[in-house]
Amino acid sequence: MKTKDIGALGEKIAAKYLKSNKYKIVARNLHISRNELDIIAVKKRSGIIAFVEVKTRSVDEDMYSKFGTPSSSVTKAKQERTITATRAYLAQSKKFKALQPRLDVIEIYLQRDNKKLLNINHIENAFGV
Repeated sequence: MKTKDIGALGEKIAAKYLKSNKYKIVARNLHISRNELDIIAVKKRSGIIAFVEVKTRSVDEDMYSKFGTPSSSVTKAKQERTITATRAYLAQSKKFKALQPRLDVIEIYLQRDNKKLLNINHIENAFGV
């Protein structure tokens, strides 16, 4: 399985996870301001619109990866691009103006051999802004 396919599988799993936690998926893989937002999800009861960066790793059963945790690959530059895209999206989409934006990361851990889901870690407000 290629890296791109693993990423797509991770995003599919993350969307399913969000739906099961009462989020409504508004958009996936949205290109805006020359950047991409993996998932935009709304949780109206909480008044949240979450802009979710999904990071997937293929790991051994002990969940070890020599590349670190999935979220460790969200660099400062990636955070800035995501913030830029988030602002552009909110400026264009007035219907979500009343909701509180939040920038999240969902880490997906897949077993290296068979791509079976091992763990999901949802980091809310991951960028601290």
